[in-house]
Amino acid sequence: MTTEKALTTEDRPQGSGVAAPPAPGRATAIGQALVRNLSSVVRGTEEACRLAATAVLAGGHLLIEDVPGVGKTMLAKAIAASLGTSLARIQGHPDLLPSDITGVSVYNETTRDWEFRPGPVFAHVVLFDELNRTPPRSQAALLESMEERQVSVDGQSWPLPEPHLVLATQNPVEQAGTYPLVESQMDRFLLATRLGYPDAKTEAAIALDRGAQQDLALLEPVCSPRTLAEAQAEVANLHVHEAVADYAVALVRASRSLPEVRLGASPRATIAVLAAARAEAALSGRGYVTPGDVKRIAAAALGHRLVVDAPQGLIDSGAIVVRALLESVPSPRP
Repeated sequence: MTTEKALTTEDRPQGSGVAAPPAPGRATAIGQALVRNLSSVVRGTEEACRLAATAVLAGGHLLIEDVPGVGKTMLAKAIAASLGTSLARIQGHPDLLPSDITGVSVYNETTRDWEFRPGPVFAHVVLFDELNRTPPRSQAALLESMEERQVSVDGQSWPLPEPHLVLATQNPVEQAGTYPLVESQMDRFLLATRLGYPDAKTEAAIALDRGAQQDLALLEPVCSPRTLAEAQAEVANLHVHEAVADYAVALVRASRSLPEVRLGASPRATIAVLAAARAEAALSGRGYVTPGDVKRIAAAALGHRLVVDAPQGLIDSGAIVVRALLESVPSPRP
């Protein structure tokens, strides 16, 4: 059997006559077109754009933490435009109520019955801007919708449309007026990333163009919600060798035993790592997951889930720990 030999190369399988699983054509095409669209609008952030496409293909939610004005909201708008669907936007603020997110039951005088009025969370793509400026009880309104893809109000449950993607932005926790997200909320996000500042040349180009609104208006959809759902099903069925799954488990379990980590990653994190690794493989045009795929998405999939005793921001501190784990946890070998 040549599978173990394949694990020595992180980009392609090798061996004698063992055929690799077919590449996910639809998912690869959609993912790569999505990366191109996002990079044309949010310039100088290629890695963040690729991670955003990874989250979309994996059917997971994305958290973007950074200072105001670097393009977080623009990235979310570009994703919605690229997916051929409207964007429901929720602006986080201290007075936001849970019913402002999920919806509310209203008494109809004509029918003499209560009717449910869906909130903005009932959309294919939901942008929750400045999530951590929202108090904890309103943040908690997202827990059920992000995990179970449904909303329960007054004893009744309503399913959310599929596919369903929450793109949340948050400002660094050291900024005034923020409410840090609780661990269970952070764990709902498949990936978390930062955009960072562009280089001087890119920033000058952005300033001359007065932002990216014109680029955003020119974006063409790369798929529809239906074709995206089909692509996500392709990604979910990508082959993962047992040794690669064991490697993901080893990374997650190692995060629980570090002295600087007060709370390690949960089993949900292992599921997230493999889901994101499948999407990374699809973006690379492969029908199977390699250890290299796991390594490329590990920091974004695990960093925000760790509670770390460190001075850096939440995402940065966890990502530093994960990168150290990648150096210490051996990847699959023959």
